[in-house]
Amino acid sequence: MGRVDHKVAVVTGGALGIGKAICELLAREGAVVAVADILDAPGQAVAQAINQQGGQASYWPMDVSREADVQRTLAAIAARYGAIHILVNNAGVAGADKPPHEITEAEFDAIFAVDVKGVFFCTKHVIPIMRAAGAGSIVNLSSIYGLVGSADIPPYHAAKGAVRLMTKTDAMYYAKDKIRVNSVHPGTIMTELVEEMARNSPEGYEEYMKGRSRIHPIGHPGEPLDVAYGVLYLASDEAKFVTGAELVIDGGYTAQ
Repeated sequence: MGRVDHKVAVVTGGALGIGKAICELLAREGAVVAVADILDAPGQAVAQAINQQGGQASYWPMDVSREADVQRTLAAIAARYGAIHILVNNAGVAGADKPPHEITEAEFDAIFAVDVKGVFFCTKHVIPIMRAAGAGSIVNLSSIYGLVGSADIPPYHAAKGAVRLMTKTDAMYYAKDKIRVNSVHPGTIMTELVEEMARNSPEGYEEYMKGRSRIHPIGHPGEPLDVAYGVLYLASDEAKFVTGAELVIDGGYTAQ
């Protein structure tokens, strides 16, 4: 028996990194997984690999920043599989890394369009589907920077703080419908994005990674699977009494 047997799960940003790991783990634990992304080739590859390994998955192109796209795609997924029981709002972008007084309106809006409005749109349009199913679990990917501050990528931090509070509000609204809403707050996780930031760092790849390791008391960055297991718990019925919570997966960063 898998931990999410007979559940239908939608994972946004499922083509790469943390999203890919979540898709793979949910599928291994019995879920039918809808891999949603704007990266067609990698997204299709994730779904194909899951199917080849005996799981069930399909790829769905979806731009979370466009409400009509979200509404249409979630409705199509529900029509194909009969329900949506799990939504993982993972899609996100980091954006401009410069002081707030240098950030343009366009740069700010670009982050909020995906990281905040994307969560809002997906939640808005999955709620009626989950109500029809009688229950559901929504897991929102925030960040340690939805909990604490840092002198970099200001719009991203603002967006992840918004996701944290949206999670709590939605948890209160939909508890009566047996729809749980929780947030996950990763520290530095070794994804393609972090690898790219390390390669482009003025201090060089090695020094950048040493710095990322030093700031986590556990002594190293995390892996996508570390986050995926946290999402699996919140998505499963094991977490039936958990809503409005913050699951911090950060190697001790925010404990300092």
